[in-house]
Amino acid sequence: MFSLHRDSPTPLSDQIELRLRELMADGRLPAAARLMSIRQLATQLAVSPNTVVSAYDRLVALGLIESRGRAGYFVCETRSAALPDAAALEAGEEQEGVWLAQQANDQRAGVLLASSGALPPNWLDDAVPLAALQRGMARASAGMATRCPAQGVPELRERIALVLRGMGIAADAGRILTTYGGTHAIDLICRAFLQPGDTVLVEDPGYFLMFDRLRKDGIRILPIKRRPDGLDLQELEAACLAHRPRLLFVQTVLHNPTGWGSSAANLHKLLVLAQQHGLLIAEDDVQGHFHPGHATRLASLSGLDRVIYYSSFCKALSPALRLGYMAAEPALLKALMREKIYSVLTTSALQEYVMLEVLAAGRWRKHLDRLNAKLMAARHSSAKQLSEAGIRLDHPGEGGLFLWGSVPPEVDLNLLVQDAYRNKILLVRGATFSADRAFDSHIRFNAAFSQQPRLANYLRERLQGVAGAKAALARAGAGAGAGAGADAER
Repeated sequence: MFSLHRDSPTPLSDQIELRLRELMADGRLPAAARLMSIRQLATQLAVSPNTVVSAYDRLVALGLIESRGRAGYFVCETRSAALPDAAALEAGEEQEGVWLAQQANDQRAGVLLASSGALPPNWLDDAVPLAALQRGMARASAGMATRCPAQGVPELRERIALVLRGMGIAADAGRILTTYGGTHAIDLICRAFLQPGDTVLVEDPGYFLMFDRLRKDGIRILPIKRRPDGLDLQELEAACLAHRPRLLFVQTVLHNPTGWGSSAANLHKLLVLAQQHGLLIAEDDVQGHFHPGHATRLASLSGLDRVIYYSSFCKALSPALRLGYMAAEPALLKALMREKIYSVLTTSALQEYVMLEVLAAGRWRKHLDRLNAKLMAARHSSAKQLSEAGIRLDHPGEGGLFLWGSVPPEVDLNLLVQDAYRNKILLVRGATFSADRAFDSHIRFNAAFSQQPRLANYLRERLQGVAGAKAALARAGAGAGAGAGADAER
């Protein structure tokens, strides 16, 4: 098909990507054409399969090719640049929380989701095979007429409890409630335990959609600073004494957006403060599946005493299976289940039986192992490229999807993210993750997408341009000063 230049400074995976893009551009790889398999192309070019995987991943993210599971990779059909008005409807203004969430799900062609909270679609291709769907349906005694118990299918809840016990969380099927994902869990907590005017503690930075959800209900938000080892406990204690908050939302493992964890010492002290001040804790562990080792969680340390734990399979397994779960003591879980019935009646039996099949067949753990290996490699590649482009990475976490990087102080971050989107690169500024929308020089980077050279090249060009302009201004100022000094001497 083509050859590679092994003495070139351009990495081999970049060469493969560029040559395939050229073949598509000049029509030699037309729309719907099937590309060579990864192994075939690697053999022909005498490179490792991982080199081809890297090139294919970037082409998928650019919307140029698509993976069709075992059928292979195919060139995407050309899409019209002009979308019908109905299809182009935006849920919010640019950089608003709902707008950003929409971008991740709309998957618009050619847009590099460098700050997205989602994985590339091709990373999840084989997570739920067709056979799992068929066997899942076979488990449903009434087929498509099967109803789902409000708490969730009992066998699935027991499997989820087994997963939690493997993480050190003492849970049984009676302490599990299924949801449509992590966002649904947040909604149920708000409905069950909060009233307008209540005070809630949140991490800063933190999850922007949750902030918007709380504000919508008239909840007073008090931000507590998030540090690399956990919450600022002095701020937390002062807030408890001064404001008697009802509840705390916290992400203890692979915090979004920073990727930081929490030390066991920090979590122990947090539980002591919560007990002293009667504080209910909602522990968000949606990112926890991406942790490469064994992390400490509040749900484990507390035995679920005054802790509502929630997580989701959507992000790590399949966004098409909108399935999450909560774990709590029965008295708390009962209030949550009532709100689930009021709002959505119940979850989908079809989805729950498919998830049960995935867990029962042992696919979940194997999938996570493969996924986390790819994610660690992507983190290394992205961190290297971003650092070389001029991004400062503050306290990189232990693993996971996110890198929290800051731009130089002279860069106008608002203009940068606007310009990036005009160039089909989605970046999310730090202020979006701030509970009080305060300025922050950081950007959340998605490690899976940010390894693409297109992002590093864009950032390098923009940041060097700013640095060059600053240096020119300094030289001009110095020259003016020298001229003024000479005039004074004359």
